[in-house]
Amino acid sequence: MARVRVREHVNPLSIRYQASASPPDWTKIYADLNLPLHLDIGCGRGRFLWHMAQIQTDWNFLGLEIREPLVEEANLWRDEKGLTNLHYLFCNANSSLKPILETLPAGILQRVSIQFPDPWFKKKHHKRRVVQQELVNELATYLAIGGEVFIQSDIEEVEREMCDRFSSHPSFKRQNGDNWLAENPLPVPTEREIATLKRGEPVYRALYQK
Repeated sequence: MARVRVREHVNPLSIRYQASASPPDWTKIYADLNLPLHLDIGCGRGRFLWHMAQIQTDWNFLGLEIREPLVEEANLWRDEKGLTNLHYLFCNANSSLKPILETLPAGILQRVSIQFPDPWFKKKHHKRRVVQQELVNELATYLAIGGEVFIQSDIEEVEREMCDRFSSHPSFKRQNGDNWLAENPLPVPTEREIATLKRGEPVYRALYQK
């Protein structure tokens, strides 16, 4: 299947993306709704989760992405493989996270990943970045005790800002102190991570636990 071409960046503050997503009937999405859930925020084309769902069949996986054509493409990839532990949802995580998570069974959200989010370099655009304090607050509410949040970026300033927001919340404790993780703790790298490392450039990683 040919890759869908979409705009690289989408302004999450535009009116189109302010409406909350309508969560599906989860019992019709996952074969076993009670499996632990891994949430990937800003999943892009979804290939990371597509591989994860095949490796960790005792987990459910949910990808959130603001570019609708990528979500449609990703769900086609899922269907072609017949994966019943994977779903992709078109939404703006900053306006839809709470209504999505509150409809899932309590305690199943065990792992969250936010990987290489749009950096929005201009200072006036920093409010468009996905990791805002409200998103951290929502994750603190719905993530199970002992659950993990993994964040990584190839832009150190972006990673530090994400770390500052998670570190400032009392529910989250950064693992490995203030040091960047030398390795990705997950078994599958993203396409962006692979490309960055091939260029010999650094990836900044941190892991938080609730």
